[in-house]
Amino acid sequence: MNRCLSILVYHRVLARPDPLQPALPDARQFERHMSLLKRCFHVLPLSCAIGRLRRGTLPARAACITFDDGYADNASCALPILQRLGLNATFFIASDYLDGGRMWNDDVIAAVRHARQPVLRLEVPGCDALQVHTLHQKQQAIETLLQALKYLPVQQRQALAGSLVPNRQEELMMRSEDVRALLAAGMEIGAHTASHPILAMQSDVDAYADMRRGKTALEDLTQAPVQLFAYPNGKPGVDFDQRHADMARLLGFRAAVTTAPGAAHAASDPLQLPRYTPWEQDRPRFLLRLLASRCN
Repeated sequence: MNRCLSILVYHRVLARPDPLQPALPDARQFERHMSLLKRCFHVLPLSCAIGRLRRGTLPARAACITFDDGYADNASCALPILQRLGLNATFFIASDYLDGGRMWNDDVIAAVRHARQPVLRLEVPGCDALQVHTLHQKQQAIETLLQALKYLPVQQRQALAGSLVPNRQEELMMRSEDVRALLAAGMEIGAHTASHPILAMQSDVDAYADMRRGKTALEDLTQAPVQLFAYPNGKPGVDFDQRHADMARLLGFRAAVTTAPGAAHAASDPLQLPRYTPWEQDRPRFLLRLLASRCN
């Protein structure tokens, strides 16, 4: 257990709990998680940990913190907590959504959140009439819609999701200055493609172009090399495969992370490192999840 690396993945840290998204931590819960992580693990910057993993010099109970997508609350809520505790994290950003963009899943959530009738009628295959009267029904409707749209071609997915909320919604993603502020605070910036497609659903040419465009946009923004990558959705063999790991290598990424559960070992492919989300909300189960992941 001493020579493996736990890589945690978060997406958002909310200012306050959201009943429609109970799995997302709010700032108070995230601070509890991070305080426990700091006490029980040796938290390292991802780039440093990967180098030490390769050299076999990781400390006992090594861990890294990562965020995907580029939500504004990463900078407004998570960053102050990380700074207060003296922790480093890596932020994987889908560059197309900076400065006013919206991810398709947030349009889905907004459509259900603001439904005024007990039945939500939509022009989405298999989701034409969804019950949204109770909180549980709303949570189920969100999950049903996310699953129905997730593997559609990226432009069709974005258009369908956008059509669900004709009115302008609040901005949720980072602005360029947020990315620069994270970097100035000592955090690491990684690429997450430009448009967040399911790479396995694209042609090789389109997948490579999207990966390259995301990397270039972030390097232009930060004026620094971007050498870390996270596969959108991230399930090996489903959302990406060896072709995309080869593309990451060609693009000059030193390492790339997936959402395959478990811990990374010295023999792990640096371009297909496992990560996991610690869903448990209370501290004892959170710690148990961290420890159990290291046995996989």
